Amino acid sequence: MVQSPGPGASTRSHGMGARQIYEALREQILRGVYGTGSQLPSSRGLAEELGVSRTTVTVAYEQLAAEGFIDIRQGARPRVASSLLGHELTANPPKRFGPVHLSSYGERLRGTPRWPDYLPNTLKVDFRYGVLAPSDFPASVWKRAMNAAMAQRPARLAYDDPCGSSRLRQALQGYLWRARTVRCDPEQIVIVNGSQQGLDLCARLLLDPGDSFVIEDPCYRMARQVFASTGATPVPVEVDDHGMQTEQLAGVAARLAYVTPSHQFPLGGVMPIPRRHQLLEWAREQGAYVIEDDYDSEYRYDISPVPPLHSLEDHGAVIYLGTISKTLSPMLRIGYLVVPAEFLQVFETAKQLADRHSPMAGQESLASLIESGGYESHVRRVRRMNGERREALLTALKRSFQGRIAVQGAEAGLHVVIWFNDLPRSRETALVEAAQYAGLGLHPISPLYHRQSGAGEADRVGLVMGYSALSIRQIEKGVEMLRDVVARL
Repeated sequence: MVQSPGPGASTRSHGMGARQIYEALREQILRGVYGTGSQLPSSRGLAEELGVSRTTVTVAYEQLAAEGFIDIRQGARPRVASSLLGHELTANPPKRFGPVHLSSYGERLRGTPRWPDYLPNTLKVDFRYGVLAPSDFPASVWKRAMNAAMAQRPARLAYDDPCGSSRLRQALQGYLWRARTVRCDPEQIVIVNGSQQGLDLCARLLLDPGDSFVIEDPCYRMARQVFASTGATPVPVEVDDHGMQTEQLAGVAARLAYVTPSHQFPLGGVMPIPRRHQLLEWAREQGAYVIEDDYDSEYRYDISPVPPLHSLEDHGAVIYLGTISKTLSPMLRIGYLVVPAEFLQVFETAKQLADRHSPMAGQESLASLIESGGYESHVRRVRRMNGERREALLTALKRSFQGRIAVQGAEAGLHVVIWFNDLPRSRETALVEAAQYAGLGLHPISPLYHRQSGAGEADRVGLVMGYSALSIRQIEKGVEMLRDVVARL
C-alpha cells in the first residue's frame, strides 16, 4: 500500500493527488520497499485502495516511468525498472566525496559569522537596534502611492535604468539639498537595494585583495565584513565621544575609509568640523575615498545638524550613502549612493550586473511620497515619537540604575549605549543568557569591536539598546526586567 508522507497515516484520509502518489511511490522505491523488478499494484487496484480516480494513479505511474523508476507494459502491472539494478538507491542525496572547492571570496565568507537579525523571536521585550515599530509605518499613505504607481501603465514591460527611476533621483536631489545640504546632480544618484548593497558595490569597485581600508572601532559590523570579503585588510581607528579619532590616521595608507560622522555607530558621537577636515585632507593625500554613511541623520534631539562630509569636499573623494530603512522600513530595501560624476558609468555597470535594477514600483511610490511632502511630514512625526521613546528609556534607566551605568550616544539616532560601571566584560555572556531566559533581548556591544579588548571602554559590559520598535510601556517593562536580571547576577 502507498503511504502518505506522514508517519503511519492513511492515504485515504488525505485525499492524495497524483503528485503525492508519485512522491510516495518514488520514496518507497528508493528505500527498497519495492525492490528492482518487483511489481507495483495495478492502477485500478491502487485507485480503489486510495479512494481516488484511476486517472490520478495513471498520471503518477506515467511520471515514474518517464523518470526511469518503473516499466509499464499494456495489460501488465507496473514493475520497478530493471535498469536500476546495481545502482545504489537512497531517498537522501549522496554525500559529496572530497573537499568543497570555493573561490577565495567564498572561503572568506565561510569563516564570516552570520548576523541573524532576521530571525523571529518570542521574547517579551527585545531591545534590538535597527528595527522600527510596525505602527509607525504610514500604511495608508504608502498604499495610495503604490496603487498610483501600479496604475501607471508603462509603454512596455522591460528592464529600466540600472541607476534607478529618474523621477526618484530627481526627488531625492531636492530632498538631500533641503534636509542635508548635499549638492549633486540627479545623475550622480544610484538607487540600491538598501545601504548594504551600496556598501557591497563600493567594496567591489574600490578594493582589491591586499588593499587596506580604514574603519571605525567599534563600527557597523556588516560594513567591516563586506569590505573584508574582498580580501582587503581593516585598519581600525578608535572612536571617542566625537567619532573617529582622525589624528590616528597619520601615516596610515589605505584605499578607502568608512565613517558614520553624523551619528557614529554605535557610540553616537558627532564628528566635529576640525576632524572632518582632517579626514578629508588625509583622503586627498592618500588618493583615498571616504564612504560617508548618513544612515539615521533624520533623528536629532539634543544637537543641531552638522553639515555632511559631502558638502565640505569638492574634490570628488566622498561617496555619500543614505537609506529609508530607518525612516520608513528596512523591508522596502531602498537606499541610495551619491557618487562622483567620474564614477557613474562604473557604478551603473556594477549595479546592472548585480540585479539589473531595484524594483520600480517601490521607487515610484517613494518619489510620489517625497514630491507630495508626505515623506518629510512622516519623518517629523516619527522623529517626535522616537524622541518620546528615547525620553522614556533614559528616564527608566536613571530610575532603575542611578549611578551604576553610563549612557552614551543619546543625543541622536534610535539607540543608546549603556555601560555597567560594576560589571566586568567577563560577565557579558551570563547577563545576556540570563536575560534571554527571562524573555528579555539584550545586545552586547563587544561584537562591534575589531579588537575584543583594550579598545575604549570595552573592559566592562556594554549594551546597545534600541528603542524604536517598542512602546513606552514595553520600554519601561524591559528596563525593570533588566534591573531584576542584573540584581540576580
